Amino acid sequence: MHRFGFIVHPLYAKQAARKYPVARFLPDGWIERLMTGMGPQVVGRTETIQAADGSTTSGVFVGVPLTPHMMTQGASVEHSYEKIREAVEMAATEGADVVGLGAFTSVVGDGGVTIAEGSRVPITTGNSYTVATAIEGTLEALRLVGGDPSSSVLAVIGSTGSIGKACATLLAPLFLRTILIGRDQARTEAVAAEIENAFATTDPAAIAEADCVITVTSSGNVVQSSLLRPGAVVCDVARPRDVSAAVAKTRKDVLVIEGGVVEVPGKPALGFDFGFPAGTAYACMCETMMLALTGRIESFTLGKSVEVSKVEETRRWADALGFHVAGFRSFEAPVSPETIATVRRARGKPVQTAGQLA
Repeated sequence: MHRFGFIVHPLYAKQAARKYPVARFLPDGWIERLMTGMGPQVVGRTETIQAADGSTTSGVFVGVPLTPHMMTQGASVEHSYEKIREAVEMAATEGADVVGLGAFTSVVGDGGVTIAEGSRVPITTGNSYTVATAIEGTLEALRLVGGDPSSSVLAVIGSTGSIGKACATLLAPLFLRTILIGRDQARTEAVAAEIENAFATTDPAAIAEADCVITVTSSGNVVQSSLLRPGAVVCDVARPRDVSAAVAKTRKDVLVIEGGVVEVPGKPALGFDFGFPAGTAYACMCETMMLALTGRIESFTLGKSVEVSKVEETRRWADALGFHVAGFRSFEAPVSPETIATVRRARGKPVQTAGQLA
């Protein structure tokens, strides 16, 4: 049996309270200063995971005491690398044969390339399967609210990043038109040049034209309530989330789903609270699990691009092993039939029964 390791970190300072309850009473700046002097540590271990084909794995989760703010503004890239390397080595010492980089640890620097070069075990960012699940979830959500890709406009925010570009490349042929939104106009135009019927812009307000939005910037609060058209579907793949919490309160006529949430075969206890229902995990974690289950002990997804062939390969692994996209969640709560019905009405579609929606 091959084992996996996965590197996690707090998405915001107060999240450290899950491990250290006193943190909920401290200012964010104090929490981050305290974390600066801390090292990685094991935060969870899985039960044995048995896939549909009978293969098994188990794993360890190692926490890095860095928030996205610390990795992008409060510390140098080299300091972040040092902490991530320590965490990878800890996972390897715990018996991991392959290690996945979670959230910002897969974003900082060169997308895991440098970490992999100095590691004694293979590394993956998990972005290939993240793309696969984002595409699957987006298309299913659009179907549920009565949309048809061939007559719909797609917008991808963060389209020059590895996940955003891959999602746009694979989805654009299915849609009437695609709007690519990035921070840099020249880079976004370069991506648009590779995709038929794609338009490049740096203005997030362009999503007002979109029936379907995938957002993956990790910048936080990029998608505001006023920007969305009634009946829109938004797949938020970013962690921390890109969609403002105000959308949940003020826009009942749009469907926001969390991208990349997957049900693990057998729904085992994963040994760490990710804020998901039992037996579910991020797609990037599941890619790491699948590498261990299939015996593909290699650095699979690295760098600032995602290969279409690898997206398709992870999809085949998931089918064979029994991983599948979990029920839709929005702002850490299940999406209800009533929510679907409200969004269908906003699109002028008849409300269907639960049996018809299945």
